[in-house]
Amino acid sequence: MSKDKIHQPIDQHDQHERTMAEPRLAKFFRATIKQEASDLHLKANKPPHIRIRGTIMATNNPPLTGEEIEEMVRELLTPKQAGYLEERGSIDIAHDIPGSDRFRINIYRQRGELSLAARRVPATIPNFKSLNLPEVLSGICEHHQGLVLLAGITGSGKSTTIASMLEFINQNRRCHIVTIEDPIEYIYVDKKALINQREIGIDVPDFDAALKYLMREDPDVILIGEMRDRETFQAALQASETGHLVFGTVHASSAGQTVARILDLFEAESRDLIRQSLSYNLQAVVCQKLLPCLNKEIGRIPAVEILLANPTCRKFIEEGRDGDLLEVIHASEEQGMRDFNRSLMELIESEMIDPRVAYAASPNPEELKMRMKGISSSRGGLIGRGA
Repeated sequence: MSKDKIHQPIDQHDQHERTMAEPRLAKFFRATIKQEASDLHLKANKPPHIRIRGTIMATNNPPLTGEEIEEMVRELLTPKQAGYLEERGSIDIAHDIPGSDRFRINIYRQRGELSLAARRVPATIPNFKSLNLPEVLSGICEHHQGLVLLAGITGSGKSTTIASMLEFINQNRRCHIVTIEDPIEYIYVDKKALINQREIGIDVPDFDAALKYLMREDPDVILIGEMRDRETFQAALQASETGHLVFGTVHASSAGQTVARILDLFEAESRDLIRQSLSYNLQAVVCQKLLPCLNKEIGRIPAVEILLANPTCRKFIEEGRDGDLLEVIHASEEQGMRDFNRSLMELIESEMIDPRVAYAASPNPEELKMRMKGISSSRGGLIGRGA
């Protein structure tokens, strides 16, 4: 038996805990949960694949035909969703396993056949400690106004980190939290906070409509899923300017790149105004990478870069010195800021990741090697001269 195969196949005839109304795909979701996998992939004429601790591997199930996948997918979709899929060739939905986890699902057409990628979202929202995230995130959550951005590539854990931050607020502050999600991932239970979650395509037709009525819903804290376009980011900035704490995600690999990615959404003549607004309203940028952990019980562990908007940071953003934001982090570690190399070094020293993994993930491997040898690299005095 191949080591790349999962030893226990998905039993397509298992009736355990099933109801007559349960879609056939639920058995694949349950098996994914049982195997403690993070993702399930279905592709025509291939056996189901799952991702465990970052590695995709085939199950021992027989291949599924395109017709089988199409029939099972249709059981998950409303007529409106089926029409959307037919028109657009892709759709995001979510599915709950009663009493267990939730799945964020993307169904897409490739080479004329339907494929499916489902991300498992645990039913319990993890806290900072269980996610191995620094406690400085709790301080970020204590702001009552401004913009907090989570950056990273797809699958880097941004959504889970935001969920843990919103849950921290839920446990500690009496306020109204409104989320706009596509689709809803984590389900919150009201604690000190009142939480309303709006799902695109179900509770509201699109992001534009959700943003249009957002201020009428009297929110204190807002989550605007992924900031994909100019209109979404403008709405987030306007909300942060009017006394709300706004969370959002951006596809970027560093704090400096996050600012540049935002400005790229706007025409050149608008960027100075956006830069000024961002310098006033940004509270923090948290960039994240998920890396394989040496502790098999953990699976993957985050390395994080954290930029807090202190006066120097705001000045640099306003002056267009985005490339110097890393120097702000280096000069402000006592405030809780950190760059990726510091995070990677701590993970190596705590024997959480292999040094080879750290060097491969590092934006500056040579500097990381010097840090590991006890040599602190500094480009000297940039903060003092510029601030």
